[in-house]
Amino acid sequence: MSKIIALANQKGGVGKTTSAINLAASLGVLDFKTLLVDGDPQANSTSGTGYDPRSIKSSVYECIINDLDPKEAIIKTTTPNLDLLPAHIDLVGAEIEMINLPEREFKMKKVLDSVRDQYDFIIIDCSPSLGLITINALAAADSVIVPVQCEYFALEGLGKLLNTIKIVQSRLNTNLQIEGILLTMYDVRLRLSNQVVEEVKTHFQDLVFDTIIARNTKLSEAPSFGVSAIMHDASSKGAVNYLNLAREMLRKNGVAIDAGVEVGHDAE
Repeated sequence: MSKIIALANQKGGVGKTTSAINLAASLGVLDFKTLLVDGDPQANSTSGTGYDPRSIKSSVYECIINDLDPKEAIIKTTTPNLDLLPAHIDLVGAEIEMINLPEREFKMKKVLDSVRDQYDFIIIDCSPSLGLITINALAAADSVIVPVQCEYFALEGLGKLLNTIKIVQSRLNTNLQIEGILLTMYDVRLRLSNQVVEEVKTHFQDLVFDTIIARNTKLSEAPSFGVSAIMHDASSKGAVNYLNLAREMLRKNGVAIDAGVEVGHDAE
């Protein structure tokens, strides 16, 4: 079994990169061979796993535009079983360069299909836009996770994203599923956070993951150390939340988890 999952939301600041890094790291720690693909020109997944994007010579950009074999660009991270296909700033220009390319929406699919059989999961961190790179990610993916922050404008723009997913499903990737809507940046002390949770669950019901990602200092700190939260502090609430998310996602996909891997439980 191999599954490609894109994390997408054209709204910035919803915890998308944090979720991509930490879900991928959690799957790695749970003993699943995982590839994290940085599909965002800001290259935050690259820096968040310990690499300086400015020093990256071979990236997802070279794979898409110059047909570089992704095996030559993939690098290891400090998290067990987690590899990275990095990004650098050149990815900004990729959308313009791709416009005249044949089958431009399927460039990333072609890249990832060539390494797919080497991984149990491939997690794509999309850019905060609905441009050609994000469309490429959705065309390559089996499913999409939509992070939504527990804040006032949570549902703003979600309709537009879901519409884009429908268009991709009808024209480019009939197999694309919504893996789930992930509530992030939850603050138990705020009534607003609880209202947003209720609102999203009322709107989307079974599509919403049971696991909610709480605001957590260790989660915010980890990228500055160039590591995932689980490598920074495995007992932190943020690390536990993402391990629980990984487990919930695996259960939904009918994948057995090694009982020997012990994961903490949420503490309010």
